[in-house]
Parts: sequence; C-alpha cells; structure tokens
Amino acid sequence: MSIETHETIIIGAGQSGLAVSWHLNRLGRDHILLERARIAERWRSERWDSLSFQFPNWTLQLPGFVYDGPDPEGFAGRDQVVDFIDAYARTSRAPVRCGIEVMRLSGREGGFELETADGVMRANNVVLATGPYQRPIVPEAFSLGLAEVPQLHARDYRNPAQLPPGAVLVVGSGASGAQIAEDLLSAGRQVYLSVGSHRRAPRRYRGRDFIFWEFALGAFDQTVAERRPGSLPPLLTGRRDMDLSALAARGLTLTGRLAHAEGGHVTFAPDRDESLARAEDHYLSFIAACDAHVLAAGLDLPPPEAPVPLGPLPPQIDHLDLRAAGVGSVTWATGYGYDFGWVDLPMFRNNETRIEPRQTRGVSPVEGLYLIGLPWLSKRKSSLMMGMGEDAAHIAEHLAQTR
Repeated sequence: MSIETHETIIIGAGQSGLAVSWHLNRLGRDHILLERARIAERWRSERWDSLSFQFPNWTLQLPGFVYDGPDPEGFAGRDQVVDFIDAYARTSRAPVRCGIEVMRLSGREGGFELETADGVMRANNVVLATGPYQRPIVPEAFSLGLAEVPQLHARDYRNPAQLPPGAVLVVGSGASGAQIAEDLLSAGRQVYLSVGSHRRAPRRYRGRDFIFWEFALGAFDQTVAERRPGSLPPLLTGRRDMDLSALAARGLTLTGRLAHAEGGHVTFAPDRDESLARAEDHYLSFIAACDAHVLAAGLDLPPPEAPVPLGPLPPQIDHLDLRAAGVGSVTWATGYGYDFGWVDLPMFRNNETRIEPRQTRGVSPVEGLYLIGLPWLSKRKSSLMMGMGEDAAHIAEHLAQTR
C-alpha cells in the first residue's frame, strides 16, 4: 500500500496553522493541514457560551484577511470568532482535512512520519500548530483534597446550568476565572473567587482601547530577550472593565489564594488585599505610561481620566467548609500546559518529559520541524491573532529556503 507523502504537513487548523498555510500558498509550496476535529475546534468546544473576545474586533487580523464588519470597536462572541476563522480558511483556500488526529510524530531519513487513525503519512517538513491550550492544569493535591465535590476545568465550562445546584468556588483570578465568576453571579449563583496575582487594566482609557495602548507603548512587540520576569496578563473582558470590587458589591466573595484543601474544607492564604493592591499599582502605572506617551507623541486625545479606585471589601475569610456553605462544585481556572507526548523527536529541553519545546522564532532544533502560535514564540504578541502573522511568514520563508 502506498504511503501519502507531502512536502509539508501542518498539524492543526486553527488560526496559527491557517496563517502558515496562507504564506505557503503564496510561495507555491505543497502542503496540507490535518485537523483532529473541525476548523477552530478549541474555539468551538472548549469555550463557554457567554465568552466575548478579550480584544476589539479590529484586532481580528490574519495574513491577507482582516475584520471589515460594522463594529470595529466591539467584541466578538465565541461563535463570531469561529465564523471569522472559518471564512479565512475558505477564502485562503487552505487544504484542510478534518477528522484526522495525529497520534504519533517521529523522524525518518529525510523527513517525518505521522501515524494517524487513517494510516501513515510522510512529510519533509512538519509545522506543529496545536496551540497553547492543550492540557488543562488542575493542582492535583487540591483536587484530591476535594474529591467528594464535583469539579471541572474552565476548558469544560459552558454555562451555569451545567453545574450542580448550589454555590460555586472558582479558583483562579485570571481573565477566565473572573469572567466565569461573573457569568455565574449573573445567573444568581453564590460565588467564591480565589484571587491570586493579576494585573488590573482599564478596558478603555482616553478614548482608546487597552489593546491600542499596549501596542502604542511597545508592550506587544517585546521580544523574548526583552521579556520581564514575573510579568502578569491583564484582567480583561470584552465590552467593559473587569472590576473585582464591583463584582463583590454584587455578591461575589473574594478570597485569597487557595492554600489547602482536604475533606471538603479549604483554607485560603491571607493575601487577598495584597494581591488587589499590587493589581492596583499595575493599573496606576499603566495609565501614567499612557499619559506620558500622549505627551511624547503629541497625540490629540481626550484629557486624562481620574483613576477609578477599587471599592471597599468585607474582611477576608480564611476557611470555608464547602458543605456548610452550600458549595456544590469547584471550577478550576488555573491555566493550561503543553501536551507534546505524541511527538517522538528530540525537540524538548527534557526529552523524557516532552513538555517544554526548544525553538527560536518557531524553528526547532530538529531540521524541518516548526512550531507556531505559542506564547512568546518570538514576541509577546506571538500567540495573538493579529500578532502571529510575522512568525508564520518567517517559518514559511525558512521552510522554503532550507528544505
């Protein structure tokens, strides 16, 4: 039986894989994209119903394709983002094959071998475009300590009706945790949100969106070499500021970090107010930097706005008996890790764990193997829809010149 062979196979047909495909089409290079399910599958099946894109619609940009709708300053919902990526795949004529999962990727002389449920395929080059949200991270010790309570990760959350009756403990105060907590609160649920380190940010300042300012201040163009240790992602939602104290005024209970969990009892660190104070410092530093940029660049914008302070909060709680408090479930908004266990190639810092890939601007140490769409691939914007095009162009050019 003949084995299907291609010059390049891209694994994953989300926005990053499609961006590489667009550049390969422009260069006239043979390639296909293999997608385990549907185009933009993670947007379809691993996002909650009420999610709105954290970036304004004008940032919906991929190589050769930009948002041209009536509301550039608005925020697309989950299904609108899927429609945008679907339209991109159609107009760019990306050679996508859906329903083909790659179970193992290994090397062979002159290229690579891919084992799929449909058989073996071979390629001279492979681009890993499986995204940054591959493996949900749940702190095992805490999860085991709460084994009697129904639990799910933010990846699997869809809407409040999905959860058992009762209050909900949400662990993780990044954008996902805060948005899910607000979604539950709006549905009339009692919600506890365990707060960790985060960065408060204004949705709009002086008539411009937060993302405008991040680009204007050069933050999204920071390179890996310029990356500051301990940098935190902003706490954002579409449409408006994410103000935790305002949510607390609506009934949300803010706690410190989860410190211990056992037998249905949880203990919180006494650091809630410290985390909120640090987030406030980030907020004030950010608007000061915006004001300085306006002066230096001579921008004609509305005058500075007075900072909106956090409102008063009730005393911190240090312990919660979940059963006594009527908590019926726990939602973990604790992030994601990579899952490259199916890649049998020496591309990792530790080839036993196969977790952290080595790469320089998407070029791995294995000749012909590339990565795209990961955070800080080359710059802070590398995982953003409007930022990955630079990396995609570099990978396509490198691939065309070397193989």
